[in-house]
Amino acid sequence: MAQHRHKRETPATPGPRPSRFSRIPRSVLVSAPIAVVATMSAVTMGVLAAAPATSDNTLLASTSTTSTKTPTEAPTDTAAVAQSFANATSLARRGEATVSRSQIRTAAKAESAVREDLKIDRLARQTAKKVGNKLWTLEVLNLWDGPSEKAEKLGEIGALEQVSVTGRRQLGRAQVVIDGQSRWVSADYLAQDKPEPEPAGPSLGGACANGSTIDAGRASLYEIHDVVCANWPEITSYGTWRSDGEHGQGRAIDIMISGETGWAIAEFLRANYSALGIEYIIYSQQMWSVERSGEGWRGMSDRGSTTANHYDHVHVTVY
Repeated sequence: MAQHRHKRETPATPGPRPSRFSRIPRSVLVSAPIAVVATMSAVTMGVLAAAPATSDNTLLASTSTTSTKTPTEAPTDTAAVAQSFANATSLARRGEATVSRSQIRTAAKAESAVREDLKIDRLARQTAKKVGNKLWTLEVLNLWDGPSEKAEKLGEIGALEQVSVTGRRQLGRAQVVIDGQSRWVSADYLAQDKPEPEPAGPSLGGACANGSTIDAGRASLYEIHDVVCANWPEITSYGTWRSDGEHGQGRAIDIMISGETGWAIAEFLRANYSALGIEYIIYSQQMWSVERSGEGWRGMSDRGSTTANHYDHVHVTVY
């Protein structure tokens, strides 16, 4: 009895070997971590955007001479993180790159650092508001959005202004609070106590109040007497008329003073020679004249005595 055998059909082209698990497409392997990172980034960016620099109660700070501008975008670090995610996503969609776990961890750490910095910044501003610690600016200072050299300048604050400080100092800069905003200034130009303004120097004008008077032949000599008396009231002795030289012509005055004060008066008169009609000045065996002003003070020969060498008085001759 013939036995019939079933014919085995052999396909012309071998097909894929059966497997218990199907292979996961490459696009899924790439897009899955991208989706996770993108979701994490979106959530983080939402958190960062929701942590405004002015969300806290407005902090009190002096702003009478302060000019600032408010940034209109997120911090540079956060923007860079977001851009890196966007670039990675774009490349992955075109099949040109894959996102490794180490890249995801690196990006996550960057975001975490930004969030932590914002948290520290917010706490510092709140602490400054509660403590009320303030310092004085010694000069006009630039206001920066961070302590690094790459920070952006946002404005200026004038000299002799009080600012709230947070206590944070980095890279030579101190964090201050201006209108509730975190700013950074040069730490070396902040002081605990308000500096005293420098005393004003001598000036033209003023009236003599020490009772001294002169008799002279030129109106400009009266002006010189009054201005010296007003600025150096301790000087009460002046000489005008004498029989010789310019004194005899009524166009010279001797201001009886010595030492550093004498030099201060001589330099003041030299600086204002035009307004006072001065031709030349002699003091401490040195001479300055309009005719040879480019030479400065010139030495004179020794005439013997202290008075003859003009160590005890400033001699002024006018036109």
